[in-house]
Amino acid sequence: ALMNHGVSRDFRTRPRDVAKREREKAERRRAYEEATYDDIYRTLPEIVRENVSESSASVNEQRRLGLPEEKLLYFLEKHAPKLEDWQAELLRIVRLLSQYFYPQRQTKMMNEGCATFVHYEIINRLYDRGLLTDGTMLEFLHSHSSVIYQPSFNDRRFGGFNPYALGFAMMCDIKRICLEPSDEDRAWFPHFAGCGDALGTLRQAWAEFRDESFILQYLSPKLMRDFRLFAVSDDAKDAAMRVAAIHDEQGYKDIRRRLARQYDVAVQDPDLQVTDADLSGSRRLVLTHHVRKGILLDKAEAERTLQYLAQLWGYRVKLIESDDGRILKEHEALPMP
Repeated sequence: ALMNHGVSRDFRTRPRDVAKREREKAERRRAYEEATYDDIYRTLPEIVRENVSESSASVNEQRRLGLPEEKLLYFLEKHAPKLEDWQAELLRIVRLLSQYFYPQRQTKMMNEGCATFVHYEIINRLYDRGLLTDGTMLEFLHSHSSVIYQPSFNDRRFGGFNPYALGFAMMCDIKRICLEPSDEDRAWFPHFAGCGDALGTLRQAWAEFRDESFILQYLSPKLMRDFRLFAVSDDAKDAAMRVAAIHDEQGYKDIRRRLARQYDVAVQDPDLQVTDADLSGSRRLVLTHHVRKGILLDKAEAERTLQYLAQLWGYRVKLIESDDGRILKEHEALPMP
């Protein structure tokens, strides 16, 4: 349930000498305290001084823990109070596996489209050279058409876009634009329309793009018409849904942008972050879900996952769902005895 929340999306280099880094931080902190020292704080009432001290301690604790932290599994591995060594090692293994497969999630449609397109090209070239029989070709076409089948939006079998269908169609469309472009293609893709090098263009796209950027760069108006794409605005605040983008100049751009966003892994997973952890007091862990477009977490799924999290943490865990600082919902869980 939390595997995707162990991925590190920040690839900044970190200093190897941790002790040296901590000494430098302590020196900077001491220099800052000397520069901002004000004797008037000594005259404040005792209760106020305690509040200020507690607030300062909380801020320092958050800084020490690096909060907020989006890598939930990493935080549990390093800071869970009751976690055994073997349990921390299992979390680390799961986290590293998730990190390893993270690029695959970003290129799922491109991977399937590339594989299907290359397979299709190879089989057709073998057939053209007389190396395959008609029966073999018919068997291939039957299998291929089943793989790239895409139900329409009003079909009971529709469950989203088939990555094989969309990927294969985009690869074929890029080949067409490179070899036989229309005036519309030349206006939308002046950098490669009519270049004559379909394979070179495809190889560049495979090397330099991932799903959402690939769609933003290469999805053509013709392909949008072929798939009969349109955009629907489904806002909970509205009384009814409305068609927001159709097949016109602005509509093509809007449809392409919306479709690309569906393949952006950064918005597929909920934005969960560890925002507070009291390691010296109640040991309570606080997570915050930053809500997008007013969409809350599924209650049953959230509570079940929170229970797993409480078992790993060993103490009370609280989940806050907020939108622009406004708390929408709260969940809490305690570890099972």
